[in-house]
Amino acid sequence: MTSSPARHRTGAASAVSAATAPYPVVVIGADGHVAELNDAASVLLPTARPGRRLRSPSWLATASGRAARPVSVSGAVGDRFFSAHPSVLTAGGVAWWFVDETDHQSLLVELAAERERTQFLNQASTALLASLNLDRCMEVTARLATEYLADAALVIAPSATSKLPMVVCDQRGRLSYGTVAGPPDTVPGLTEALRGFPPVPSQWIDPAAAPRWLVPEGFGEVGSLAITPLPGHGVPAGALILLRRVRKVAFTEGEEVMARLFAARAGAAMSAARLYAEQNTISDTLMRELLPPTLRQVEGVEFAGAYRPSKDTERVGGDFYDVHPPGDDFPETLAVLGDVAGKGLEAAVLTGKIRNTLHALLPMADDHTRMLRLLNNAMRTSHHTRFATLVLASVRREERDVVLRVTAAGHPAPLIMRSDGTVEEADTNGTLIGVLPAVTARTAHVRLAPGETCLLFTDGVTEAKGGPLGDTMFGEQRLRRAAAECVGMPATAIVERIQMITAQWLGAGRHDDIAVMAITAPRGSHLSAVDGTTRGRYTA
Repeated sequence: MTSSPARHRTGAASAVSAATAPYPVVVIGADGHVAELNDAASVLLPTARPGRRLRSPSWLATASGRAARPVSVSGAVGDRFFSAHPSVLTAGGVAWWFVDETDHQSLLVELAAERERTQFLNQASTALLASLNLDRCMEVTARLATEYLADAALVIAPSATSKLPMVVCDQRGRLSYGTVAGPPDTVPGLTEALRGFPPVPSQWIDPAAAPRWLVPEGFGEVGSLAITPLPGHGVPAGALILLRRVRKVAFTEGEEVMARLFAARAGAAMSAARLYAEQNTISDTLMRELLPPTLRQVEGVEFAGAYRPSKDTERVGGDFYDVHPPGDDFPETLAVLGDVAGKGLEAAVLTGKIRNTLHALLPMADDHTRMLRLLNNAMRTSHHTRFATLVLASVRREERDVVLRVTAAGHPAPLIMRSDGTVEEADTNGTLIGVLPAVTARTAHVRLAPGETCLLFTDGVTEAKGGPLGDTMFGEQRLRRAAAECVGMPATAIVERIQMITAQWLGAGRHDDIAVMAITAPRGSHLSAVDGTTRGRYTA
């Protein structure tokens, strides 16, 4: 049975009068009309009137028109945020109690925004640290800034020249590359940002003053402009320029802070990439001096060499070789092959010093023992405690033959590959370099007929462990058999063959540095050497 109006009003009045706390309360009757509201509710909802349907706020009007089991709802009322909690009345209808949750909602919104900012910065850090290439870092910086912070972004890097490199990500997310087309001081705050000074607030920058080169094609009118320095490791890494279109809200203080946080990460990544590039350039320059040279024919004699470091990830190590053409003070070509104790860059640095010392001693190349003694003294007085083994070979051509003086200092004696297929060992030996105060050495004199070869090698060949069981040394006998199979081949082919056989024996196993050099008397009579270093022409 339906309750009477009097009973309904009594129930509603009881609910409203119970609201002694200053909470706004609105009673919606069973017919969907406002039955009663207290003073606080009247202030909050000025359009609500008893006997009328509730129209505002819409989120409450929708909730009050639902089934008999209403649930709590929330939404905005003016510039405040409220939650409304229902109490079903015994006389019918629902009393809605309003709780002001504006502060709580603001905290939730700020928390969500902070989580979004943190997620963006983490994503930016991951993307920026994924590469040590400066161009790539600039691209990532411009793309992320356009995606999260602005409608378009420009990243400008410092340069030793007047042309400043620039990467632009336009409003469509397209990347383009170029250089700054005008003086940086035409853009307020850009010169200061490139020097690492604190950023100029965006409200101080007139977007209408932006030069044409700063605005991407098709962007339209610039509504807001922000310029942020990209701080690096001790030196500025560049500047980040953010552009917003005219219809967008200008950059807020919080957004500028966010831009600076992002710029700090981008600047660190760009600075690291630039430092890596500079160090890599220095390393490449030094490495070129440490790498064994490309060998060629000198004075009618074939020279060929090959080098393999102990690790595929390394380019240099302790093995080396050089060929010095004749000069005014030394009439013979001097070939050198050596092995410094150790591996990697530290050993390579010492090989570089040895090679430079030997180059300075070239005028004394007529006396191998003297050269070795002077080199030994130089090594023993340096701070290095490593030792080295060497083979010196002075080479000259006599008619069709090649004559050598070969001296080994603590190094395996070279192999002489005769045209009849025999392989013999050069009669030379000597003491290590860099260990004893005195050096002794015996020089062998070798004559190569056309097609014969003197093979120099380091112990990385003979001590290479591999084979079927993986731990058997290659050994001198296998090297001799391999050399015998190469008799009559050109120097380049011999080196390639020895290197291939050694690699097959090693498989995927670990090994020491490996260096091989072949000195070959070419077949045929020498007709011309052109410039003294090229192959020239020979008779059959």
